[in-house]
Amino acid sequence: MKRLFWREHIPLILFTVVLLLVVLLVFWFDGYDHPVTASYAVFLGLFILGGYLMYRYYSHRDFYERLSRPMRSLEESIKHNESAPLPAALSHLMEEQYRQYRNQLQDWERKRKEHLIFMNQWVHQMKTPLSVIEMITQEDDNDSFRSISEESDRLRRGLDMVLYMSRLETFEQDFSVEPVSLQQLVKEAVHENKRYFIHSHVYPEVLVDPEIVVQTDIKWLRFILLQLLSNAIKYSAGSGQKVTISAFKTLNGREIRLEVRDRGIGIPKSDLMRVFNPFYTGENGRKLKESTGMGLYLVREVVQKLNHSIELESEVGKGTVVRLIFTI
Repeated sequence: MKRLFWREHIPLILFTVVLLLVVLLVFWFDGYDHPVTASYAVFLGLFILGGYLMYRYYSHRDFYERLSRPMRSLEESIKHNESAPLPAALSHLMEEQYRQYRNQLQDWERKRKEHLIFMNQWVHQMKTPLSVIEMITQEDDNDSFRSISEESDRLRRGLDMVLYMSRLETFEQDFSVEPVSLQQLVKEAVHENKRYFIHSHVYPEVLVDPEIVVQTDIKWLRFILLQLLSNAIKYSAGSGQKVTISAFKTLNGREIRLEVRDRGIGIPKSDLMRVFNPFYTGENGRKLKESTGMGLYLVREVVQKLNHSIELESEVGKGTVVRLIFTI
């Protein structure tokens, strides 16, 4: 605070000193040679300047203090009790700016909520005709209907991703921790992707002890597992290999790890650090046009909100391992 005060008034002090010296020089060149009187005049001028600086400091002390310390909240910036004209005017200006900012923020928040409501309603509306298409394609097993079935599965996965992404905004309101059997959840997720496994010629392998139970939100964990399985199948399609889902306790007994391992094309080392970034598709995404770059990003966001951890290891041509870590 004091440093700011002196930085602001250094030009005034220098100006006053120069002004006094100029006045003394004028009198000196005019033949006035009384140094005691001249010194007294300089002292008197500096004394008056010091009095002004003291008045200025104490009348603007709160103002300088506000400018010197960092704000903890926006509301703090509009609190003012200054009586001096300049601090009062600045406080009124900041209050008006804050009011306009708050109104604009409320307007954007309202538009965002309307957009989320529309997206949720649209997704649910799209699921109805999609369910009808799936019922029709199940009645026949020819090649055309199988192709339609594959595309309907792809549509449903995309719609589910949109729905969960919108729900992520209100995660805290849609969150419930309970004991979850990993084996049961894995079996349900594998069954839900059954047609995707078959169409992609990839086979699931479940190695999960039925006694392994974790404390988490079952709905969000199902979403995570479905995303990881979808990626594993997508990047292993046509290989005839297995996708292994396993779970085990670590040796120290403090963690439970759920692994999804594929033997697909793998991820290039240059992409490993960025696969969790939003909309990042990388080299593999350019090969597979359906990649959105949002799957792993949403998985990481949900994992962090659930207070779990996630790790990813991959090698080109050998496959990828994604590991969920639950702290006991």
